[in-house]
This record gives sequence, structure tokens and C-alpha cells, in this order.
Amino acid sequence: MKALHGFKEFVLRGNVIDLAVGVVIGASFSGLVTALVKDIIMPIVGAFGKVPNFSSLSFAINGSRFMYGDFLNVLISFLLVAVAVYFFVVLPVNALVARTRKDPSPVDLNTKKCSECLSDIPLHATRCAHCTTKISKTA
Repeated sequence: MKALHGFKEFVLRGNVIDLAVGVVIGASFSGLVTALVKDIIMPIVGAFGKVPNFSSLSFAINGSRFMYGDFLNVLISFLLVAVAVYFFVVLPVNALVARTRKDPSPVDLNTKKCSECLSDIPLHATRCAHCTTKISKTA
């Protein structure tokens, strides 16, 4: 029974659930990106020229056949998917995050930190108004 209790704790940990959700969303997103490339980007490529198909390209050495055309098809597909993900996901998300990110507050050059209570005090103060600590001129 103790082993089942440990398994239950493991499965119900937040990071395991998050990982499972991420895998499911990732699989669904993969289908979305594949459809985007196949149904939208490839027809655009085909509109400007013939859709490339290199599957018939190969060469043979000592009876071994090397089908490098299939590799070229997969490489081109990968590059198109990477371009689609970058321009349709990464750039918009980065722009959204940049818009929602707050700028850090500017540093006030007219104040310094008290060495005792870390409160902001005027630069030329000789005593902290919050904790009354005597402030040296170098602090």
C-alpha cells in the first residue's frame, strides 16, 4: 500500500500533470503546424513554382542505394515548419510578452540606501529618517 501511496503522490505532483498537459497540447499543436505548412504554405510555394518533390533522387554505390531525395523532402518540410513556427508563433508571442512586460523603475540618483534599514534616504542626509542611524558621508 505504501508503494501505491508514493505513486499517487508522484502522479499528482504539479510538474507531472503540467508535463502531461504539455505533451497533449504539443501533439495537437504539431497537427496545427503540419496543416499550416501543407495547406497554406506549400500552395503558396506552388503558386510561384512547382512544389518540389525530390523523392526520386538517389545514387548507388556497390549495390547500395542512397535515397537522398527523401532526405531533401524531409529537410525542406522541416525548414518550412520552422519558418511557420517562428513567424506565426514565436514573433507574435514575443511581441505580446514585450507589450505586457513592465519597465523596471528608474534608479533615483538623488537617494541612497540606509545601511541599517535599507530605506531610501536623500543623498546628502546625515541621519536616516526611518531608523535614525547616523549615515557616514561615504555611504
